[in-house]
Amino acid sequence: MQLFTTLIYQPFLNILVFTYWGLGKVTGGNPDMGIAVILFTVIVRFILLPLSLRGHRTEAERRKIISDLDDLKQEYLGDHIGFEKARKKLLKDNNTVLYGEFTSLIVQVVLALMLWKMFSTGLEGADLHLLYPFMPEVDTPYNLLFLGKYDLSHPNLILNFIQSMLIFIFETLSTYYSRYRVTRAEVVRVQLVLPVMSFLIFMGLPAGKKLFVITTLLFSIVLILIRIVKRSFSDYRYKKEQAVTVLAEEEKIVVTKR
Repeated sequence: MQLFTTLIYQPFLNILVFTYWGLGKVTGGNPDMGIAVILFTVIVRFILLPLSLRGHRTEAERRKIISDLDDLKQEYLGDHIGFEKARKKLLKDNNTVLYGEFTSLIVQVVLALMLWKMFSTGLEGADLHLLYPFMPEVDTPYNLLFLGKYDLSHPNLILNFIQSMLIFIFETLSTYYSRYRVTRAEVVRVQLVLPVMSFLIFMGLPAGKKLFVITTLLFSIVLILIRIVKRSFSDYRYKKEQAVTVLAEEEKIVVTKR
């Protein structure tokens, strides 16, 4: 816990408080911790952007591993020992993909713990001693009312509902963007079960964490919309080039016949 506090929690707590202080300067002494959380989230997402892009690239690799495992099951049908040896070799050959998945999971868990600690006790005053000595003076207690109505240190069903709806939108867009065949079970799991379970799991957590997740989801939705537009443009350009090629071939044939 000391290592977590020193290397992760303390630096990010100071970044958030500094962002809050900067808002106070811009707004003439009326900072909103909710706005600070949104800006803080964008900063964190940009820091973690390489990891997010890597996670996108490993989707194809992960699906290939699953496909190869299915092929091995058929190849070693009835030969459990042979299958286990082949399975271990396959996982060993693709350990970078598995390490990437594990790293992503660890990052998500660390972020969840950090945000829970920040909004349950930290910003209410329990962790102010962790602010660096060179930090500017910030008036306390902090304004934890987002837009003057959502207390970030307590649960909020409205933000919880918005979060679940954004999860549904993101997963729907992800399904649409994926070039891989999506089964009905996967659709039910990611577009229905996941939003509902997220609503129930996050129901008792501080609204500040939900605001972080909401901003993260909006950030991810913007990224995937950019990818969809880029791919649509690329597909359109490819089809146009193909049409031009076909037309040129047809004209060539007509000229040859003449």
